[in-house]
Amino acid sequence: MLYVVLFFTFFSLFLYVLLGGADFGAGIVELFSSRDNKKLNRDTIYKVMGPVWEANHIWLIILIVILWIAFPEYFNIIIIYLHIPLTLVLLGITMRGVAFIFRHYDAVVDRSQDWYNRMFRISSLITPIFLGMSFGALVSGEILVTNDYTETTFQEIFMDPWLNIFTFLTGLFYASLCAFLASTLLIGETTGDTRKMYSRKSGIFTVVLVLIGGTVLLYGYLTEMVFVKDFLQNTWSLAAIALSALLLIPLWRAIKKEDSVLTRIFAGMQILLVIFAAVNTHFPNLIITQTTEVNMLAGTAPESVIKVLGISLIIGGCVILPGLFHLMKSFNMINIPSRSSERQEN
Repeated sequence: MLYVVLFFTFFSLFLYVLLGGADFGAGIVELFSSRDNKKLNRDTIYKVMGPVWEANHIWLIILIVILWIAFPEYFNIIIIYLHIPLTLVLLGITMRGVAFIFRHYDAVVDRSQDWYNRMFRISSLITPIFLGMSFGALVSGEILVTNDYTETTFQEIFMDPWLNIFTFLTGLFYASLCAFLASTLLIGETTGDTRKMYSRKSGIFTVVLVLIGGTVLLYGYLTEMVFVKDFLQNTWSLAAIALSALLLIPLWRAIKKEDSVLTRIFAGMQILLVIFAAVNTHFPNLIITQTTEVNMLAGTAPESVIKVLGISLIIGGCVILPGLFHLMKSFNMINIPSRSSERQEN
């Protein structure tokens, strides 16, 4: 049953990075749009995100609950030593949700809408940066796990692990990944000149993503970070990144042709390969501290708890996944082209 719990752990992570990332990325795309295109982006984002914008965060909630119940020692380190960036993430999600609601449903239309727009765009950028910085802190080797707080300072324990160049670059990488996802997925939600605009933005953010990803690896290699060195020596992780690089060719072709189906497929595969490469490098030692590597499976909950959790996740998955699929299909977020429609297009 432990494998079931692990599957749902990484499956929730994948879906949150994919769907939640596209959610954040929509605001980033809007932020970096021209003044003339900002309203167009806002209207498009509202049409697409309106029905499901809250549903995307369910995967983050499931992930947190699984870590809390099944891997308490692992969760304990995350929630204690990274409580500052994670609090900023929660604050960003809250600000973003408030701005999204009030800029569309406020009864009074006045200059306050401008502030709601700015809040939405800025929080959409800052929140994934802090999420990426939190992950970077887990593998940076800067976390200082200690019970003696007299020998260390607040900054050494709670600030330095996540507030450094490597974690900031990791945060930028995740933010650019979100922008890439949003612009790529929005190709399938638009037509005409708007689709061409998102196709162009998707190509731009793809280049930005590759450049920032390369910068992260280069900086980690030059500073001799354990995670990056092991990453570059891990055959499976390198194979995943190599395959991801090869898939950029058909992805760019699909973007150029404005193919809404293939762009989504290749974008999802990119996310899956990146997550696999990152997790596979040090699994199950997914936290690297200044003194040791923390084994995720070493401090698991009792077998009885794992069993109940696994059964609950299976039942919950059978309820949530079909419901989410139906929700997205009802609002045309998932289009299954029929043969007759294909003939009409041809």
